[in-house]
Amino acid sequence: MLVLGIESSCDETGVALYDSARGLLAHELHTQMAMHAEYGGVVPELASRDHIRRLVPLTEAALQAAGKSYADIDAVAFTQGPGLGGALLAGASFANALAFALGKPVIPVHHLEGHLLSPLLADERPEFPFVALLVSGGHSQLMAVRDVGDYTLLGESVDDAAGEAFDKTAKLLGLPYPGGAKLSELARLGTPGAFVFPRPMLHSPDLQMSFSGLKTAVLTAVQKVRDETGSDNIPEQTRNDICRAFQDAVVEVLAAKAQKALLDTGFRTLVVAGGVGANWKLREVLGGLSVRPPAAKGGKRPPAEQVQVFFPPLEYCTDNGAMIAFAGAMHLQSVQKAGGFGVKPRWPLAEIVKGA
Repeated sequence: MLVLGIESSCDETGVALYDSARGLLAHELHTQMAMHAEYGGVVPELASRDHIRRLVPLTEAALQAAGKSYADIDAVAFTQGPGLGGALLAGASFANALAFALGKPVIPVHHLEGHLLSPLLADERPEFPFVALLVSGGHSQLMAVRDVGDYTLLGESVDDAAGEAFDKTAKLLGLPYPGGAKLSELARLGTPGAFVFPRPMLHSPDLQMSFSGLKTAVLTAVQKVRDETGSDNIPEQTRNDICRAFQDAVVEVLAAKAQKALLDTGFRTLVVAGGVGANWKLREVLGGLSVRPPAAKGGKRPPAEQVQVFFPPLEYCTDNGAMIAFAGAMHLQSVQKAGGFGVKPRWPLAEIVKGA
């Protein structure tokens, strides 16, 4: 079965073809980064219009790259939510119109499930069950994944997600859009320990996370530097040091929560997905992650156990059509007739997650 995947939830237009027997055949992606940089963030109306312009050319490019035609498509999967309403409508309209014209079914896909399953596109794939650390844009969640469609929410951010905190902190430091990636680059140049920021909820007994207070701590540090220097301009090395300290704090919290999730579930496989999954420091720390179970009553504590950690290829960390096509192929049994489409900009995870 050949599934066409359409992703248009925010500022990337992604189109891909996934064959259930042969795997990913082609994927095309257009990012609107340069267009939105002028405004310092995503402008929803501009994003929606750009998706409309890009969908047909990208689809035809994917078909050509795969050596396929429209007639070869067996189903069309599209991101139904969550995301920007207008952007989602652009993709949903195109997907349903194309499916209707071809007489093929459509498969609505939850954007976060696409990210959740994206590591399965790699050559080295994780086996079920596993703990998933989903760090995508406005979402930071830990889930127990036992199979496709069998997810249990273990914990999530109670305020700003990690990705949001990266972007907001970058803007606070005067970094150009998209700031999160730039902050990560500058963190490489920072001096470890020059600044130390709090690790919110690091030792809480649950798996909840919080990053808004960390952003406030950075603001306080920046204001102190400006007061001391008498200038609004932050010295370059000081800025790099702040980036390093901020990133170290976020990564330490994410790693600690992932480690606790592994202990709580008994799983020894961790999957990291979403845009922050491309962060070099997070990959470095989680790549060497191990867990040490607590001692049984009256006994010695067992030795540490190594954890298998899987990241999606870098090209699948950000929004893309490949993950939507793959998720659609995994849900072929839930296909619908084209024509009755809708979008869910605030699609609750409870609708696809057990125990939420």
